[in-house]
Amino acid sequence: MINPMRKFTSYGPLNTQLHYYAPREHLLEQVYQQLIGEDPLQGGHYITVWAPRQTGKTWVMQEVLKRVQAHGGFEVAYVTLQPAKNRETLTEVFAILTAGLSEWFHRPFSQLQSWDDFAKLFTSAYFDKPLILVLDEFDALDELLINQFANEFRSIYSQRSSQNYLKSWEKSSFLHGLALIGVRGVLGIENTSGSPFNVQRSLHIPNLTLDETAGLFRWYSEESGQAVEPAVVEQTFAETQGQPGLTCWLGELLTETYNQRPDEPISNENFAEVYAAAVKVLPNNNILNIISKANQPAYKPIVLELFRTNSKIPFSYDNPIINFLYTNGVITWEQEGLTEYYVKFASPFVQKRLFNAFATTLFPILDRLYDPLADLSDTITERMLSLPKLLRYYEAYLQQNRATLFAEAPRRATDFRVYEAVYHFNLYMYLARVLADFGGRVTPEFPTGNGKVDLLVHHAGQLYGLEVKSFANLREYELARRQAANYAQQLGLAHITLALFLESVDDHNRRRLEQPYQDATTGIMVEPVVVCTGV
Repeated sequence: MINPMRKFTSYGPLNTQLHYYAPREHLLEQVYQQLIGEDPLQGGHYITVWAPRQTGKTWVMQEVLKRVQAHGGFEVAYVTLQPAKNRETLTEVFAILTAGLSEWFHRPFSQLQSWDDFAKLFTSAYFDKPLILVLDEFDALDELLINQFANEFRSIYSQRSSQNYLKSWEKSSFLHGLALIGVRGVLGIENTSGSPFNVQRSLHIPNLTLDETAGLFRWYSEESGQAVEPAVVEQTFAETQGQPGLTCWLGELLTETYNQRPDEPISNENFAEVYAAAVKVLPNNNILNIISKANQPAYKPIVLELFRTNSKIPFSYDNPIINFLYTNGVITWEQEGLTEYYVKFASPFVQKRLFNAFATTLFPILDRLYDPLADLSDTITERMLSLPKLLRYYEAYLQQNRATLFAEAPRRATDFRVYEAVYHFNLYMYLARVLADFGGRVTPEFPTGNGKVDLLVHHAGQLYGLEVKSFANLREYELARRQAANYAQQLGLAHITLALFLESVDDHNRRRLEQPYQDATTGIMVEPVVVCTGV
């Protein structure tokens, strides 16, 4: 029987017989060695395995358990605690745990009544060989129960460690190795003083690398005979940052859903079509979950702050809001220097989907974009476009309609001002509406993964660049001009427009800030345009 050709999948744990996957041999070996220990006769480690959702935690542990089973010296068990979510009593959770063990081993495990019973669960009364236990969805438990379980596992680990003169199967507890799988480092228990769940025993499942992403598509090409242009692989990785679920979803769209000509290579044009659909019209549970989490009232303010263009937010797991957004795939971190870490969006794709979601939700309809009697012949026609002049029309529109435009807009709790990002959303929607009337379109791009936003305008067969910044000070202004010039050079443009949002500005400073600037290094001409947001 001929095996069917593999497919890309982003729906639950993958099947290595049916789906493309990255072998991740080094990672699997690392987890395996942690569980069996440096000296398997003595004992393994108790570890947490954590990462945001859809990064392959479950698959990694299932593959590791296969290796442990092949070792032959251990009993292994894989139990999910997902059914224990929202269960508040210890008795209920105990029942789910013992039911899971009974189902796994096909033998009965007695119902537990107390923590004394729990410790007896991992003894010769139930096991003949040392046990390696994996508890998936461990952080589905109530926080109090998580800490109680952590204390008990800590006690078992400490007791086994004190019996270092005995072989693993001779110790009072047979719990040789333990892995607690969660979307985070299990609510910080790895930082508890004296805890075996310390940073050295906490294993983070990383995203795919560029090489691993390329390996998936290379495997597809070998099986299907259809080439995939290297630029497609590079763009897929750049937009998803190797997040396995999103990477494989784009892989599915490229190789199946939108693969209308399998006898031709998958090209940049194919990627552009797929990516536009993924951003604008296609549902995906992974990204929809990310958007829903970012939209929750407790977390939306900081997500909106992430779209700020003149400051960064420090990253810290101790901040519960940042912790939540990280574990749900909204954000990640970037490092500056040796000691500084800042929040950034998890990937350009996530940032773009959030930008579109917020923009279209806040401004679904924009009326009277400009005076219907206005002569736009020097600003925009079907054949030409002047972005600086169009920004003047936008500023007038903003001033005339700001009271109604932002009546329901989210505002900062500290000073009740409209979030900076709201103006950027509004500008994007304004340009999209106006350009559509003349056959053009605008696309937001996020080259750094944090607040910086560039709007790419396609009109009359030409590409225009518009960089959007909120004015902070003259130093940042000068830096923004140089950055805009560098970005224009990357796009192959000789000219770029820089939109500067200010709350208020007098005529003298407007003229001062709007002086055209030619970058000495690149020769690119930058044309700053002030957009005043205040009355």
